Amino acid sequence: MRQRCKKPFSRAAGAAILTCARVAIICHIIQWLCGGEKGLSMLEIVHVIEEHQIKLFLLQVFLLLGCARGLGLLFSRYGQPSITAEILVGIVFGPTILGRLLPGLHMALFPPDAVQQGMLEAVAWIGILFFLLDTGLETDFATAWRQRHSALIISFSDLILPMIIAFIPCLLLPDHFLVDPEGRLMFAFFVATIMTISALPVTARVLQELKLYRTDTGLLIMGALTINDVAGWLVFAVILGIAGEAIVSMAQIPLILLATVAFTVACLSVGRRLTNRALEQFSLWKLPEPGTSLTFICLLGLLGGVFTAWIGIHALFGFFIAGIMAGESRALKENTRQVMSQMVRAVLVPVFFATIGLKIDFAAGFHLGLVVLLLVVGIGGRFAGAWVGSWLSRQPRGNWTIISAAHTPGGEMQIVIGMLALEYGVISEPVYVAVIFGAVFSSVILGPWMRRAMRPALRVPVLEFLQPAAVYLHMNARDRAAALRELCRVAAGLNRDLDPDAVHMAVAQREDAMGTSLGGGVAVPHARLPDITKPLVVMGRSVHGIDWNAPDAVPARLFFLLLTPADDAEQQIRILGAIAKALSNDEIRDTLMNAATPQMYYQTLVDAVEAVCASQ
Repeated sequence: MRQRCKKPFSRAAGAAILTCARVAIICHIIQWLCGGEKGLSMLEIVHVIEEHQIKLFLLQVFLLLGCARGLGLLFSRYGQPSITAEILVGIVFGPTILGRLLPGLHMALFPPDAVQQGMLEAVAWIGILFFLLDTGLETDFATAWRQRHSALIISFSDLILPMIIAFIPCLLLPDHFLVDPEGRLMFAFFVATIMTISALPVTARVLQELKLYRTDTGLLIMGALTINDVAGWLVFAVILGIAGEAIVSMAQIPLILLATVAFTVACLSVGRRLTNRALEQFSLWKLPEPGTSLTFICLLGLLGGVFTAWIGIHALFGFFIAGIMAGESRALKENTRQVMSQMVRAVLVPVFFATIGLKIDFAAGFHLGLVVLLLVVGIGGRFAGAWVGSWLSRQPRGNWTIISAAHTPGGEMQIVIGMLALEYGVISEPVYVAVIFGAVFSSVILGPWMRRAMRPALRVPVLEFLQPAAVYLHMNARDRAAALRELCRVAAGLNRDLDPDAVHMAVAQREDAMGTSLGGGVAVPHARLPDITKPLVVMGRSVHGIDWNAPDAVPARLFFLLLTPADDAEQQIRILGAIAKALSNDEIRDTLMNAATPQMYYQTLVDAVEAVCASQ
């Protein structure tokens, strides 16, 4: 024993073994949270971990994370979702490719050892749990609820129609696609529920790339998708809770449903206020940030996961709702959200999606007819549901295609839900493979589809609405409220038909619904008004800067107040998009900040916007 302790690597090896033991324990806890009964006990797992397993585990994570992240960055550079690259890495290292071409190497890297697989699965489960927590942080439920009239109509239509469209074909599938033909009804309901879930993070990313995220149309899309996600996860969590029980009586189903609804309502009302108060208290106590808030959010997710598992639904739903509670807090800085998101999406999520390809032989499970069927009913159903919802909510006709296309991607959320259905034995591997193909394909085509849907907006003559008289270089305001009042007074001076107080109220309400900071010291407050017939743009500049809760925590110095007619959303989309893209250039922003006269400022902006319009 003494000789062994003298070895220079013994302390490091001991620490590594202890770390992996903790990971194994976490895996066991997660397995309990998720309702699993298989696997070794904690004591057995801790005692059988050996040093070579630790080395192989570290190599596995190195290969999956390094390749998934690297290829994901490459895909993102060409406008493709990183999830495609992450799943592709798993397919290459899994039985589909490496297992066929070099089976010996595949067995050496990913052996069918229970402990080895359990260690990697623990990391993957931590990734998926915190992915749902981060998704909740990005879900602005309060904003969605404030515009609930249109958002609820679109969301309700986008839940019911896709479910009906998918349910009937799935009910008629041949028996060999089902795990249990006697459970056909549950299978059809499960797949129909999967088809209703849209990928809010994927849509948000595309909206940001197309400069639509901060527009009223973008706000409506995100609001409808938020309600869709919460309602869809609520339904799915209940179904999963029922499917996870060996025997569920009819009397238990209402209890599970009641407990789920009560938990959701309590979290989004009382829980949201308590979370906000706790985060405000951290600021008053001057605790180190963002570390304190990040720890608190993680603990909140763990507590939510434990509670939802206890009431009989999946722990993932608890993490999702916990993220919404924290994300709704005004005390949570945008910079903290970004740190959390980057940690989860740069480290944990790539490993999770890469492990999907390690578990399934995509070549053996691929069935072209089934893939095409789920593609058509999935994408077509979600598009039709949002289209009908846009019509029922009386949106401008020019926005129908944009709103409907934004609801079509399945993305990460469909894959996660499909994986859970596979784990619970509700769907077969061919169905899961078809779900993955549908989710990836719908995410890949969203960007080009949205660009095509925006073509009518590209015809708006942006330069006609920029005028030298609207340049205001010497703002005196020191906070957001005063800045909005100052910009609205300038707007009222340019258009005598405008009431500055009424304009300020409309702009402030829109700002309260979703912040308009673009980062880089730029803010674009805006509103649609019934009192004007053509757009008005006020260009302001603050030398000292104003806190605008920016994603990069940079104070806003360049302001563009945009007022557009209430019945024309295309003008707002086009003007905001052109300004945002022009101001994404560091040199343009610096030139505007240093412009000595309004004419120099105006000419620089016009040249930059003209270049943007010419390139589109």
